[in-house]
Amino acid sequence: MTAKTIDEVIINLEAIIQKSKKEESALGYFAALYHNVTLTVKDRLNTNYFEDDERMEKLDVVFANRYLSAYSKFKEGKQVTDSWKYAFQSSENKSLIVLQHLLLGMNAHINLDLGIAAAEISDERTLENLQSDFNKINDILSSLIDEVQRDLAEIWPTLFRIIKFFKKVDDYIINFSMQIARDEAWILSKSIVGKMELEKVDLINKRDRKVLELSKRLTNYGTLVKIFLIIIRIGERGKPSDKIKAFDRLGRGK
Repeated sequence: MTAKTIDEVIINLEAIIQKSKKEESALGYFAALYHNVTLTVKDRLNTNYFEDDERMEKLDVVFANRYLSAYSKFKEGKQVTDSWKYAFQSSENKSLIVLQHLLLGMNAHINLDLGIAAAEISDERTLENLQSDFNKINDILSSLIDEVQRDLAEIWPTLFRIIKFFKKVDDYIINFSMQIARDEAWILSKSIVGKMELEKVDLINKRDRKVLELSKRLTNYGTLVKIFLIIIRIGERGKPSDKIKAFDRLGRGK
């Protein structure tokens, strides 16, 4: 599963979404979010939002292919990065809420994949010029997380009241994770750009292990947050396909 254009990325993501709906798999949560992100990136090309549209589409495709490849390999029983393996295996964990599934995917994809993708399309001279558009990808992801929760709350009003009541804890979970992912991804880009392949692989493997540790923290909180998550999970009624449709732009006809 490989894409050459942003439109092919969208087609591949739609295939994962449909397969996840049929299988009632939580793997579709991140695919649906990422589908929304990719559609948003496409919508903002040629609108002066990004500094370099051609470079942005190239980054988007290289970045997306790391997720598409990891998904395909996992489904085929092949080896993937530790952080993606943990995220994919956690799709079977029925106690996790939608937000946790999304953050596990975002952690593996931003904290590791985005840094690698940025380095792949750059060299030591051009990398710094990419940082502004690099940050905008994270801005889009962050904004869509809030949108996802609003969409789910439209279907389950009780969920909206729970989220509003626990908003500070909710913001802590999201902002802590996103801030770390964005900063660490940029550090990774700077550390591997222009490096020889063996050194690059070693640096990526070290980062993957760190990302895995953060992923484990996203599923193992203290007592207060655990109580919050249990209450949220109770409010998230329905099958995975219902939840996927609730916040996927394609599924809602947006």
